[in-house]
Amino acid sequence: MTSIAADQLARVLVEVADTLIDEFDLIDFLQRVTTHASDLVGAGICGLMLADHRRRLQLMASSDERVEMLELFQVQTQEGPCQDCFHTGRPVAVANLRDAEDRWPHFAPLALEAGFNAIHAFPMRLRGQAIGALNMFAVDAGPMQESDVRVVQALADIATIALLQERAVTRAEVLSEQLQSALNSRIVIEQAKGYLAQVHGESPDEAFARMRTYCRRHGLRLGQVASGVTTEPDTLPELTRPPAG
Repeated sequence: MTSIAADQLARVLVEVADTLIDEFDLIDFLQRVTTHASDLVGAGICGLMLADHRRRLQLMASSDERVEMLELFQVQTQEGPCQDCFHTGRPVAVANLRDAEDRWPHFAPLALEAGFNAIHAFPMRLRGQAIGALNMFAVDAGPMQESDVRVVQALADIATIALLQERAVTRAEVLSEQLQSALNSRIVIEQAKGYLAQVHGESPDEAFARMRTYCRRHGLRLGQVASGVTTEPDTLPELTRPPAG
C-alpha cells in the first residue's frame, strides 16, 4: 500500500470536518468515512461495523458491496478480524490471509476466494471500550505502511467522535440507544437500495449513490428518504420513477 499524499489527506479532513457542521446525517457520514479510507489507502476496500445494544457487531457502511458479504459473514459466524479487533479493543493486522486459515478457518478461505489477501482492522473506542471496528481489505498481500495505519486509525477515531457530536453522551445506555437508532436506519436504507436497484436496473452501489444525490439536492436525510422509498414510493417520483422507454 502506498503512502498517503499530504494534500489528499488535507482535503479529506476538511470534508470530514464539514460534515460535522449543521445538518448531520450519521449514515451518510459513516459511508463517507469508508469511502475516504478506501481512497486514501489505494488498494484497500473498507467496511465499518458498530455494536448494537447486545454488543453484537452489525454492518453500518462499506466502500464496496463486495465487502458486505464478508462483513455479514463475520457477524453470522462470530469469527474474523473485525470480531477479534472489537473484543480485544486492539488493531488486527494480517499481511497474508493464507497464514490465518487456522485462526479463522471459516472466514479466511471465504475472503481469499473473494480475492482479498490481506486485512487490517482498527478499533473504534469510546473511553477505553470498543464500540465497533473499521476494516481494510486489500487485494495484494503485504503489510500496511505505518503512515497509512495512523491515518486510518485517525478516521476510525473521528467516526467515533461523530457518533457523539450531536449530544454529550455520559451514560452507556444513551450511546446504545443512539447506535440502535442508526442500525435501524441502516436496515431501511438497505431495503430502499434494493428497491431502487430493481426499478432502475442498476447495482446497489449505484442505487445508493442515486439516493444520496437526491438527499443532498433536497436537503433531506438518508433515513427519511429511504423510509419514503420503501413505504410511499409514489411520493418521490423523481427518485422512484422507472426510466422511460
